[in-house]
Amino acid sequence: MTTKPTPFQDIIGQTAAKKQLNFYLRGFDATGIVPHIMLVAPKGAGKTMIGKQFGREMKALAQKHGITKKIVTINCAGIRSLDSFLNDYIIPYCIDDDCVLFLDECSELPKQVAMALLTILNPNKDNRNLFTYKDFEWDVDFKRISFVFATTEAQDVFHALMDRCERIDLQEYSIEEISEIITTSVPDIKFKNNILKLVAPTCKGTGRKAYQIAQKMQQYCAAKKSKVFDKKDWDKLSDELDILPLGINHTELKLLRILFRYNNCRLTNLAAKMNMTKASVQRDAETYLQQKNLIGIDTQGRFLTKEGRELVLNINESRTV
Repeated sequence: MTTKPTPFQDIIGQTAAKKQLNFYLRGFDATGIVPHIMLVAPKGAGKTMIGKQFGREMKALAQKHGITKKIVTINCAGIRSLDSFLNDYIIPYCIDDDCVLFLDECSELPKQVAMALLTILNPNKDNRNLFTYKDFEWDVDFKRISFVFATTEAQDVFHALMDRCERIDLQEYSIEEISEIITTSVPDIKFKNNILKLVAPTCKGTGRKAYQIAQKMQQYCAAKKSKVFDKKDWDKLSDELDILPLGINHTELKLLRILFRYNNCRLTNLAAKMNMTKASVQRDAETYLQQKNLIGIDTQGRFLTKEGRELVLNINESRTV
């Protein structure tokens, strides 16, 4: 007996988000309507993959009812204006057609487009809106057009646009889920002695990095003509590729070493020592370190935690950088 495939069965992790999306898929199957979806996720958490899969599932359900539904994917960073949004995407693909409109990186939407979407997406009992601009008129029927948004920068999405949508937050992957992503990405490689418990933390909780490291392992094993990967292999691979513990990069390591040397350091002083702006230190260097409890912030400035100090000592003892 064959098992009937279920939505998202090939996507590892994100259990809560998949449950929510399955709920909306069941509603779509029954009514032909899905609410406007906003996927919010850290970089590499799979928002684009899940958003596109959600679109494919809607397309399959529509086909079951005799409806041909297209999937139109838009990288919002490429939208220059409301005119380009309408002329490049809406008029060619959405007028008199059934489609799923997937707008990725929607925090990059021009303000004029975001304002237009407030009218286009306005919820009402009729599940349709009339949008007019210059000499263009669009009857937006939510039984024909479904909207899915995705962003890594929820704080930069126009708040009224966010309010029009059902927000679904994706989470960072657990060590177990990262390990599963790696093993399923390279099924021919056998991992020995729980080595993935050492490897997985370097992926920073993202599925994208897990897939990338799996490809590097595959290249390593192919060159070695082996299908077994153990700690000795990981030590060599991480040395060759300069993979640091917990996946920290050299900018983050530089910050840790400055704090190791100077104890407390205010942001202005820290930025000067790192030759970075204060904003870039906050955005690009310290966020992950705070998340992993490697640094802390108090009235005296930034400081190393016990875990951060131990990490620096471990790196200093194990390698010369």
